[in-house]
Amino acid sequence: MTTDSDPDTSLSTTTEPVRIWTDGGCKPNPGPGGWGAVLVFRGTERELSGAERVTTNNRMELTAAACALETLKRPCRVILHSDSQYVCNGITRWSTGWVRKNWRTATGDPVANMDLWRRLLDAAKPHEIQWQWVRGHSGNVMNDRVDALATAARRSLDRG
Repeated sequence: MTTDSDPDTSLSTTTEPVRIWTDGGCKPNPGPGGWGAVLVFRGTERELSGAERVTTNNRMELTAAACALETLKRPCRVILHSDSQYVCNGITRWSTGWVRKNWRTATGDPVANMDLWRRLLDAAKPHEIQWQWVRGHSGNVMNDRVDALATAARRSLDRG
């Protein structure tokens, strides 16, 4: 889904960042879930969303971030906002150790959602990303907007 026109995401010659907000959720968890993302560049916005019939909150959070980054056509500077500490900590703190330990946690267990973590790492690789955690459901307009996109996507499963 887009609003107005797609942002120009071919930014190899500029330092102006693409700003991305992402969210995902399920009701109940696990259960039907949805995700949403908004990309903003030079005043142009693009909305993305999707849903799955059986999933988890964490899988939807990861999917939102991966899909948003996969939308970018060239390497970009990105500021990605997420209300998921799981995503922000996983990508900035835990993933290096997981890869080094062949996708095992500190306790030796397999990393949950490894398929989506790998997808997110691949999607992030070409970009310079600043990961920003934002408090969810606290009046942040853009976070509320992506939450609404995710909720609408999840609810669309009932109508489809």
